[in-house]
Amino acid sequence: MRLRTANLGWRAGTRPIVEGVTLEIAPGETFGLIGPNGSGKSTLLRLIAGLLPPSAGRVWLGETPLASLSRREVARRIAFVEQQAETTEALTVRDAVGLGRTPWLSALSPFGAGDAAIVEHALCAVGMEHMAGAQWQTLSGGERQRVHIARALAQRPRLLLLDEPTNHLDIHHQLALLRLVHRLPVTVVLALHDLNQALGCDRIGVMAQGRLIACGPPAKVLTPEQLAKTFRVGATALTDPVDDTVLFRFRCLEE
Repeated sequence: MRLRTANLGWRAGTRPIVEGVTLEIAPGETFGLIGPNGSGKSTLLRLIAGLLPPSAGRVWLGETPLASLSRREVARRIAFVEQQAETTEALTVRDAVGLGRTPWLSALSPFGAGDAAIVEHALCAVGMEHMAGAQWQTLSGGERQRVHIARALAQRPRLLLLDEPTNHLDIHHQLALLRLVHRLPVTVVLALHDLNQALGCDRIGVMAQGRLIACGPPAKVLTPEQLAKTFRVGATALTDPVDDTVLFRFRCLEE
């Protein structure tokens, strides 16, 4: 699904949190959103997901304005995993993931075998099939994060939004999740703090003070000059001799 925004903005009172964001993301693209804390990444994702009404600008999913769609129609197109996603319900892991099928269910189309198969597939995709019967309250933070992502996958969205998806995950599950995301046949927008992880995206957008200040392929955006300006760090590009992957080593710049 193609995603477009035009002059998108949101204010908290008189304070601009996101301002003037114009962006186009191609179908099937994995787009990384980076920036310092408080730069507006999470708010931008919530605007794209339709969870916040924009103070300015518009969002389109394909050729359809987001504002013209019902919540059910949006939920059939977009899945969003927030940074602080939580639930207080007494649910099993399987039931929590099954909630992702809600936009597709109705009185005439109740939960059935096809939905159960989608739930099982989503659990397997995040490596949680062995805990399908466990109670939500017994899960660790990393396990809960994987279940939230499985629930998003169970929606079968065309656009997947992820806000800091590797939070709480150990390094193995971070790498496994990013590999899964890059293989999904959907458009993905994910906010990341780890700039080395962002190198694996098709394109990167850099947020600063609510504005999109740079956008393009990682090699052109993540330059030492841009990193020093935006994050106040020095960066040295290193090449892994095992597979020639480029990685950054960072150091604090003197204040």
